[in-house]
Order: sequence, then C-alpha cells, then structure tokens
Amino acid sequence: MAKSHAGQKASSAKAAPNWVEYKADEAEKVVVELANSGLTASQIGMSLRDQYGIPSIKDLSGSKVEQILARHKLLSDIPRDLLNLIKRSVVLQRHMEGNRKDQTAKRGYTLAVSRIRRLTDYYIKKGKLAKGWRYTPETAALLVK
Repeated sequence: MAKSHAGQKASSAKAAPNWVEYKADEAEKVVVELANSGLTASQIGMSLRDQYGIPSIKDLSGSKVEQILARHKLLSDIPRDLLNLIKRSVVLQRHMEGNRKDQTAKRGYTLAVSRIRRLTDYYIKKGKLAKGWRYTPETAALLVK
C-alpha cells in the first residue's frame, strides 16, 4: 500500500460512484456476455465505460476484467500481450518478404522476436504457458489467422 505524508498507510480501495446503476453481479454478467461475443479484455473495459456507464469494474466488483474472465474460464491460452507481439512479428515478416532491403523493418522484427522469447520464458516460469511452448514464424502465422 502507498503511504500518505503523515506516515500512515493510505487505502487504495475506492467505492463505486453512486450514479452507477449496476450491481457487482450484474456487471460481471455483462463482462461474461461481452467476452462471449468476442471482445478482448481492454475492449470490454471500454464498452463498460462507454455503453453501460461503469467507469471501473474493479471499484464496482473488486476484481479486474481479466480476473472475472479467468474465473469463468474465458481467457485465451496465450496471454494478450504475447499475442499482440506475435501479430506484430507476422506483419513485419510479411512486409520484409516484399521489401528485402528495409533494414529498419528487419531490426524491428528482430526486436519483436527477442521480446517474444523473453516474454515466453517469463510466462513459462509463471505457468501460463506450457513448458514446451516455442515461438516459430510458422506457428506465429497460424496463431494470427
């Protein structure tokens, strides 16, 4: 917890605003419905804010969108940040096929693959990916499709 200037611990828990019309269990049902319709966690958060008038699901229910999705077993096998990096590497790889002399793109691809490998090692240690999971450009192209 953060400390206030007086040396006491400040509480970081906020209560939901009075004007929110949804209860915690209703908001959780909305999150599950939106996830079943194919939205990602960040898209769910934006639609909760814009369409349902829920500024923060964490303040309302006490858990984040990804925690709610994990509870209902709606999370994908590959974490979202890793999947975004894989998509980026596939786009760069396709670009480099047509533009062989683009050294900037080559460097960007190398950095993206390096990030993917580091993140993969981290997720394997945390148990979010299988021990034998490996990144290859062929499997990356299949994952993105």
